[in-house]
Amino acid sequence: MAAGRLSFTNITALAPMVRVGTLPMRLLALDYGADVVYCEELIDIKMAQCQRVENDVLQTVDFVAPDDRVMFRTCEREKDRVVFQMGGMGAALLSDPDMIEAILRKLVSGVSIPVTCKIRVLPSLEETLNLVQRIEKTGIAAVAVHGRFKEERPRHPVHCDYIRAVAQAVSIPVIANGGSLDLVKTNGDIDEFRKATGTSSVMLARAAMWNASVFACEGPLPVERVMEEYLKYAIRYDNHAFNTKYCLCQMLRDKVESPLGKQVQAAQTNAEISEAYGLQEFYRQTQNQLQARRDALQSGSQPVRPVVDGDVTTMAVKFERREYPPQITPKMFLLEWSRREKLEQPQYETVQRSQDRSFQSTVTVGDKKYRSSLWEKSKKFAEQAAAIVCLRVLGIPEGRIGEEDSGLVCKRKREGKANGTTEEERSKKRHVAEIQQETSKIPAVANGERPEQA
Repeated sequence: MAAGRLSFTNITALAPMVRVGTLPMRLLALDYGADVVYCEELIDIKMAQCQRVENDVLQTVDFVAPDDRVMFRTCEREKDRVVFQMGGMGAALLSDPDMIEAILRKLVSGVSIPVTCKIRVLPSLEETLNLVQRIEKTGIAAVAVHGRFKEERPRHPVHCDYIRAVAQAVSIPVIANGGSLDLVKTNGDIDEFRKATGTSSVMLARAAMWNASVFACEGPLPVERVMEEYLKYAIRYDNHAFNTKYCLCQMLRDKVESPLGKQVQAAQTNAEISEAYGLQEFYRQTQNQLQARRDALQSGSQPVRPVVDGDVTTMAVKFERREYPPQITPKMFLLEWSRREKLEQPQYETVQRSQDRSFQSTVTVGDKKYRSSLWEKSKKFAEQAAAIVCLRVLGIPEGRIGEEDSGLVCKRKREGKANGTTEEERSKKRHVAEIQQETSKIPAVANGERPEQA
């Protein structure tokens, strides 16, 4: 499905590719001259569980899964140019034309935007033509045809004759796909593939994955330059580091075991990948810009409102260490308030998410539970975030810089914290000193024996 009213006649498109068709690659393809870009195939069931989020920091629209993974990210730059590829059964669906027709009719009738589909050719030309003619009657805007049989792999030649027959058999635009292996090496080859298949439009996968400048009329650019431009987009839009690594390794191809390739493979973050390409300064400047935008939004935003989730009150807040004096934390304020109110000490229950090892904590105070809906990178920060939620819901000061002194934490404790010693720590030190004093009264031991035994 595509946003806006796209035309699929006389276009060159970036094909949908698993783990490749994320936002940085789509934007790169548009920069080099692609008319339309397809995202990677996404499972419709998973997308149905996603929440649409306006990301004001990145200036994107994100579709976020319940586990906080960004399943799909888009921005204004690709509006009316991006096609959302939805699927689940892949080429296996080719054996069930009735299901294909039912799905497409449901989509066409249920949305106000163009619907397209992408198929492989069937074992016989007759079967292929019967299928595409049924597909055409559903009312879709275009059909993309990958000119290989279901069991064929990229090393097999593309069946241009099948695609040509499909183009002649239907009146909707047909997009030819599958020519990256032996037909499309440069931009000039795209028109040759167009002519060989008798279609008005072409879709490129691997040729674009290896070097997205294949879309550029002026000819292919050095892949090193293309990789740098891709990485800048990955940094700018906070692309997942492992996805960034994967795409760069596809571009490196046979150089993936070179010193650069090994450095990319060893990297764990976009910052480390940036070092491999000498883009540390670009990374630093971009992070500063994003942080400045984040701070500006935070200072001018309305307070986040609490939401009741079962027996837990939640708010979308994070613990930002820089917002509190070094000697003060929200947990400290919550503990002192609980003591003043003669309540039991706050109890924290923390869980860790397996896929990214992030933490989320729930604090119980006065038989009520509070939790941040956001996940933190450490157990300590997760507990602090839970304490913030509790304090804000109850209207209690939390000790932020610039906050009026509430008297919850006395001067002695503030200074003690500043000196790195709490009352508990001082008590431990006194206990250790007493032990040392008693120990000093025991005669010294030489060579494992007491003097009187020597």
